[in-house]
Amino acid sequence: MNMASANSGWRLRSGRPRNFGLRAGSMSDAQRRELLIRGTFGSATILGVRPRRQEPGHVFWVRVQIEGALPYETRVCQRVREDDLEWMQPADVVCCRVDPGDRDRLVLYVPDIEEAGRVSISKILSDGRRADATVLAAAPVAADYGGRDDPVLRLDMELRAWDEPKPWHVRLVQPVPLAAISLVDLGQHLEVAFFTVDHGESVAVDWAASLGED
Repeated sequence: MNMASANSGWRLRSGRPRNFGLRAGSMSDAQRRELLIRGTFGSATILGVRPRRQEPGHVFWVRVQIEGALPYETRVCQRVREDDLEWMQPADVVCCRVDPGDRDRLVLYVPDIEEAGRVSISKILSDGRRADATVLAAAPVAADYGGRDDPVLRLDMELRAWDEPKPWHVRLVQPVPLAAISLVDLGQHLEVAFFTVDHGESVAVDWAASLGED
């Protein structure tokens, strides 16, 4: 079972981004190319995905993060090949280019090595600072978990660290081990690692430590 979370890092692949998609009927090929060149760069966490019922492609429910702005959720209809779809399952993080004048008008694509700016979960857990996380809310983000054994949940948590002056809130989207489901109830505590105070981009839950397996 792949324990990578939405905040645990890019899933990487060699080669340049390809197989771009768009919201149905929203852009011509020329407009899409223009957006890929001039659009605002961001990241998109896949919350849910399903095939379109009557047209080619898939519908993706995503959580978009752009530097300097609060994250938001939107739906994108997009054509993707099967090999790309493997990298665009719930809890995966992909790149996107967003129209500055219409934040729901965006193009999703799988990042290559040069664009992979997120930190891997193993790096966070090995080198990150430690904090105590209190679960504030937990909710499934997709009815279809894409063949994963563990449910994908959205976790809202309050973090406290001995070397930070005050607590802060984060939101993670990630698969939760079935053995740890009881640990994500309201008020439960988890052990996490982090690099900096943010919205959850550099945070990873240490499930082994939280379960007392270390």
